[in-house]
Amino acid sequence: MSKTLINITIPVVIKEIEDVLVTYPHHPYQETFAHPDFRQSLMAYFLNKIPNQYITVDEEKKYFYTHLENSLHIEAIIHQGIEEILCEQAQEINRHIPEVVDPRRVASSWFG
Repeated sequence: MSKTLINITIPVVIKEIEDVLVTYPHHPYQETFAHPDFRQSLMAYFLNKIPNQYITVDEEKKYFYTHLENSLHIEAIIHQGIEEILCEQAQEINRHIPEVVDPRRVASSWFG
């Protein structure tokens, strides 16, 4: 019986990060991590905290055997990474993601 070992770490990381990010407000969290550099930083943070994830595929019977981390542990790592990156790279983030301006507090151009 032939089996193939496949590293599924990156697809798992991408899915888990996306699942967690949708629980955050659009600004600044989702906007920040939509930027490729900050998304890569978050992925690198996460990958440095977890072991690689693999599946074994049984070539004859097409069975998949997986070993995935506890999802609460995964979410905690992602939340930590989000907060750490936002703190460490605040100046860089502010250059790419401007503050949201409340339109009620902006002087209107109608008044000259």
